[in-house]
Amino acid sequence: MRTLCASTLVGEFLVIGLAGLVADRTSAASTGTVWWVCGVAMALSLLLCGLAGRPLGVWLGWALQVGLIAAGLVLPAMYVLGLAFGGLWWASVHFGAKIDAFRASQATATPAG
Repeated sequence: MRTLCASTLVGEFLVIGLAGLVADRTSAASTGTVWWVCGVAMALSLLLCGLAGRPLGVWLGWALQVGLIAAGLVLPAMYVLGLAFGGLWWASVHFGAKIDAFRASQATATPAG
């Protein structure tokens, strides 16, 4: 699960940075506010890569997804991107857990040596 979730989070890091560039030019928010919010979100996405395999990391990842969707209030395209990354996050958590369970069952079924 960790690899899939971390891949999604790195993609979000890039999208948040690019969205910051667009929001800086098109929104009524000040440049400082845009980059402060984007910087915190980008840092959170990278920090969550290390927590991706733990329950707390998954819950914080969901919080980040909600934040991305809420960014649509400033930049409407983020509604679509936030929903897309929310779907990717769900798939990463769901299928990552299945992959982890399969690997664990294979490790116990295969005799060592």
